[in-house]
Amino acid sequence: MQPPVAPMLAKPAAAVPDPAGWPDGLGYEPKWDGFRCVVFRDGPEVVLGSRNERPLTRYFPELVEGLLRELPPRCVLDGEIVVAVDGRLDFPRLQERIHPAASRVAMLAERQPAAYVAFDLLALGDRSLLTEPFAQRRRRLEEAVRAAGPPVHLTPLTTDPQVAREWFVAFEGAGLDGVVAKPRDLPYRPDQRVMIKVKHARTADVVVAGYRLHTSSTQQRPLLGSLLLGLYDDQGTLQHVGVAGAFATAVRAQLHDLLQPLRAETGDHPWAGWSAPDPGGQRRPGAVSRWNTGKDLSFVPLRPELVCEVGYDAMEGTRFRHTAQFRRWRPDRTAVSCGYDQLERPVSMTLEDLLARGGPRTGAPADPGADDTSREDA
Repeated sequence: MQPPVAPMLAKPAAAVPDPAGWPDGLGYEPKWDGFRCVVFRDGPEVVLGSRNERPLTRYFPELVEGLLRELPPRCVLDGEIVVAVDGRLDFPRLQERIHPAASRVAMLAERQPAAYVAFDLLALGDRSLLTEPFAQRRRRLEEAVRAAGPPVHLTPLTTDPQVAREWFVAFEGAGLDGVVAKPRDLPYRPDQRVMIKVKHARTADVVVAGYRLHTSSTQQRPLLGSLLLGLYDDQGTLQHVGVAGAFATAVRAQLHDLLQPLRAETGDHPWAGWSAPDPGGQRRPGAVSRWNTGKDLSFVPLRPELVCEVGYDAMEGTRFRHTAQFRRWRPDRTAVSCGYDQLERPVSMTLEDLLARGGPRTGAPADPGADDTSREDA
């Protein structure tokens, strides 16, 4: 097996699925919030392959060193690269590792080393395991990493749907996305959506305080690209929390026209100074992207009067973790009533507590037909 190998993917579901109807049942795992990575080790060589099949190897030198130390001499694993801060996954810190300067990568590797959470085994020694069922691959994975230490970790697994539902709530406090369900008889199918993922889905009422034009917008036909969203903090300051996009072309034109009466002078806007570089390192509308310095992130300011409801999955600090989904306008809400106090707070749990449930690491390997996490452990 040679790199690259596209990882097996998941399709979304609204709720944790029941194992009834699956011949051999389902295995449930936490959904990690990091960089998906297929690891190839062949003796002294390690390659870290990403979901888009581009290598991540140069960005994580400390992982390469750790994987050489902790993994079997020849193997291919599927898993996730993560960075944790204060017992919680920190995706922005992970993103900082994708940097062109080797000196900065080395500095970040020392200050905030990454870890690798393994959840599948694709090959071991001279043998490909792609055609073996997931239950057998999991047993072999446990054997392969039984004696491994950090930075290698084994993801928790259960076959009990009630435990999975409890994980769905409890593990969010450690920064995880949700739960993944895998048919126990499933062979590994690269680049196919054959697993099931359940992510957190919530709504919030937010202030529309600006917009960006779409890349296909013209003077003859202006099109809205995305709405810039805000929430008021405890000090009454309107904080930028994210954007909402993914509109049909006809809707983009309608939204652009709808928002024109609310256009504001930049100097009178709450985010008037946000086009300048921020010494605190916060992302701001209009600021130069730290990923693409040539990208235009300028925005059209609006009077903060319009409120809409959006769907979101999770928060990352004071912002939405991903792009929000526009649901509807809320003419019954006043902008000043849209604060952080309406947002759900996840149950507190540290990453160390979660990884402690990662199944057997010493002694005899687990029975492939048995649960890896007991009901009481949840």
